[in-house]
Amino acid sequence: MENVNHCINQDSRHFTHLTEVSIRFNHPTTPLSGIPPNQSPMDPVISQIRQDLENSADPVTKKSFQRFFKDDVQYYGVKTATVGNIAKKYWKEIKLRDKKEIFQLCEELYSSHITEEAFIVSNWVPHLKDRFEREDFLVFSHWIDTYISNWATCDGFCNHSMGDFIEKYPEFIDKLKPWTKSGNRWVRRASAVSLIIPAKHGKFLEDVIEIAGMLLTDTDDMVQKGYGWLLKEASRKNREEVFAFIIQNKKEMPRTALRYAIELMPKEMKTEAMIKDW
Repeated sequence: MENVNHCINQDSRHFTHLTEVSIRFNHPTTPLSGIPPNQSPMDPVISQIRQDLENSADPVTKKSFQRFFKDDVQYYGVKTATVGNIAKKYWKEIKLRDKKEIFQLCEELYSSHITEEAFIVSNWVPHLKDRFEREDFLVFSHWIDTYISNWATCDGFCNHSMGDFIEKYPEFIDKLKPWTKSGNRWVRRASAVSLIIPAKHGKFLEDVIEIAGMLLTDTDDMVQKGYGWLLKEASRKNREEVFAFIIQNKKEMPRTALRYAIELMPKEMKTEAMIKDW
């Protein structure tokens, strides 16, 4: 289930805008995508999606769903593949709409705090990657801080939507680094898992190592697993560099993070990393 659904413009106005929205991210009031979701008439697409999800719930999935999560989650009990099919069905209906309007639909889905509805958002937003703009970072930041409430919705959105955004605007990696100090565990996890897909392809190694270092002693196991996973994916193309980081920091690195980080390494490297030689 771990894989459920992977240069700021130097013009000063971009920095000014990002600073203003950063304040809103840390002290959110209304949704950054526009109209607050519950203060406007519900779009028929939303009610149709919810009806399809309700009709698609199956007793076996509903019974087993909660066991994948330590915290209580809200859900219909719909298989992941079925949620994907529903997302695809309604994407065909909305894909030609204005991006802001699509973001408002996403906000409405997120506002229910139901896991499968969040999965719909995670499915839709990557289709918009060619339409991403720098200002979208603030919308995505707001969603993560406000609506993400479990590892599946965090990873589903960050791996692909945030990963695609960072690939398009790599200068925004520096905006992920303050997330490592957030009081919200999912924002901290997001700082790492937003780089999973680029790291898998060997990109942004220096930033991957820096973020892992910033999260090194985090006591939350969801954060430890997040940055351990990031290191694991980075090791596919940069094994020696990742291994050197692990050996240098293994005394302080929680064992949970360490085990994730070395998962793809040869047996002899795993053995060396696991030895307590201090």
